[in-house]
Amino acid sequence: MNKLELISALKNEANISKSEAARVVQIFFNSMADSMAKGDRIEIRGLCSFYVKNYKSYTGRNPKTGEKVTIKPKKLPFFKSGKELKERVDL
Repeated sequence: MNKLELISALKNEANISKSEAARVVQIFFNSMADSMAKGDRIEIRGLCSFYVKNYKSYTGRNPKTGEKVTIKPKKLPFFKSGKELKERVDL
């Protein structure tokens, strides 16, 4: 399912216009992205959780030249499925 299909499903289920459904989906995604940008964890009980993982700086290697390169610290988003979602998928 992509974003457009999600908007269409919301439109049909909630009996609202496509533009209203698109607005709701956009607000939802923006709220999640803003929370994660602040470093907050997002938990949707029974479905999943999203969290930000911090990585320290380390020394890597350029695969082309073999030269050592310092990799800057970074933050990456992670997804973890909930128990109910795992059970629903694995029928």
